[in-house]
Amino acid sequence: MKADTHPKYHFITVKMTDGSEYQTRSTWGKEGDVMALDIDPLAHPAWTGGSAKLMDTGGRVSKFKNKYAGLGF
Repeated sequence: MKADTHPKYHFITVKMTDGSEYQTRSTWGKEGDVMALDIDPLAHPAWTGGSAKLMDTGGRVSKFKNKYAGLGF
């Protein structure tokens, strides 16, 4: 096998959106770096089951709903 073909794993600290932290091994950054997450399983609606808000920019959603309102789906 060739030497130095695999990435180097080291410990980093991951900081969640609520301020909690944990250590894990990663190839990201260098030893001791802190990765601050903007979106994590504690706050994202995909994991928490919260409802996502649909942005109606330019009335596109309203136009779609009006166009297909009578189909009875």
